Amino acid sequence: MSDTSRRKFLAAAGIGAAGTTAGLMTGTGSASAAPAAATRDAGSAKQPVVAYVEHHFSDRVHLMVGEREIVVHDRDLAARILNAAGGS
Repeated sequence: MSDTSRRKFLAAAGIGAAGTTAGLMTGTGSASAAPAAATRDAGSAKQPVVAYVEHHFSDRVHLMVGEREIVVHDRDLAARILNAAGGS
């Protein structure tokens, strides 16, 4: 039987999302001018993070961190994630 679990799947997906989010924060892969580099707080996440934008018109970003879910209302962050994901 496969040893895959929801937690392992989310952790693996979080690694990709963390890389995408890091690219968003540094402006890599973007033709526009990069904003000032963000610095991490001492209390920032130490586990993989998965970001989920439910609706393309929403300002809600769901963050899955370990076994927790945090909902952030940030229209700019949601737009940057959707822009990085590309269109379909």
